Amino acid sequence: MSDSRPLADILRPKTLDEVIGQEHLVGKDGIIRKLLASNFLPSMVLWGPPGCGKTTLAYLLANLTNSFFESHSAVTSALNDVRRVVKEAQERLDTSGKRTVLFLDEIHRFNKAQQDALLPHVEKGTIIFIGATTENPSFEVISPLLSRCRVLVLKELSDDNLQNIAKRGLSYIKKTIDKDAMQFLLEVANGDARALLTILEIAASLDPLKVAPLKVQDIEEAAQKKMLQYDRVGEEHYNTISAFIKSMRASDVDAALYYLARMVVAGEDPLFIARRMVIFASEDIGLVQPTALVVANAVFDGCHKIGYPEAQILLAHGVAYLALAKKDRSAYDAFFAAVADVKQFGNLPIPLMIRNAPTKLMKGLGYGKGYERYTTESLLPDKIKGKKYFKIKT
Repeated sequence: MSDSRPLADILRPKTLDEVIGQEHLVGKDGIIRKLLASNFLPSMVLWGPPGCGKTTLAYLLANLTNSFFESHSAVTSALNDVRRVVKEAQERLDTSGKRTVLFLDEIHRFNKAQQDALLPHVEKGTIIFIGATTENPSFEVISPLLSRCRVLVLKELSDDNLQNIAKRGLSYIKKTIDKDAMQFLLEVANGDARALLTILEIAASLDPLKVAPLKVQDIEEAAQKKMLQYDRVGEEHYNTISAFIKSMRASDVDAALYYLARMVVAGEDPLFIARRMVIFASEDIGLVQPTALVVANAVFDGCHKIGYPEAQILLAHGVAYLALAKKDRSAYDAFFAAVADVKQFGNLPIPLMIRNAPTKLMKGLGYGKGYERYTTESLLPDKIKGKKYFKIKT
């Protein structure tokens, strides 16, 4: 192989017909084909798991619409990079009429201010913005930017898709693989085409003169260790954090620690985990053990101060405490029952007795009249007077 580029980059599809998987987007009736047929390219967010083809589709969309392609990662890029791209895009548009696609991988890593900076240029059409994310964009992309983009959901690649991609890779590197090794490769790739091709490339390089088919041990050596699917991703990310919270809620301390371990090993931000623990302490433990909130806040503060690897010890301590604590959602349930009434009835008139009366006119209108500091009378608006939201757990 004389090409020094990674195998995944070498084999990146050049046409839609070469794309494996994502038929709902690139197939005969797929939206991407329809967009290209009309030569219309809106700003969009591509949401899907790692290695499913987000970067490839962004590149194809730019290339097939004859647009200039600028590729950046939100992990390493700053606002100055965005400003430079916008300035050059405007100049390009003015001089040649050529559009610029700004592809921003891991858009969820941009904070609100950084995402806000994109808005005027997307709205004006200076750039065509394509963001890629493994996170649910509803949670991670600000609403004004999301409302100006089409969200296209990419699916995890199937084993058949991955097997076809592997065959392309094997053909290029001039290697064969036995049946068991292929199955193992599909397992460790975990739906990620880029990971699959990287493992194949490494396996081939370990013994470049080897003629015999690649074996399980070759793939195992190349992979080093089985890849965890968690990867701070969209759906699987929320599946794991959901399992983590529900395990603590059920007081299943072993399951809670297991899902914590999954997140820690995958490199999840300890502050993200700790924030969810603070929320859990109030939502699920609440009044029955108020010290839970103190412990959760201490874990968050400690993680903020020391970071990994020691932060994992604090997280484990806090998780065990929260999982074993008694549970009481009475304050949480009561609050959201009140929220439901606010949404249903709007701003109901506040009883005159408990209104502030800073002026004589207000006092004359009855504001504050009859107020008793420790009254047992319901102080709710007349329409819902006497309603009980909070129910003491027995």
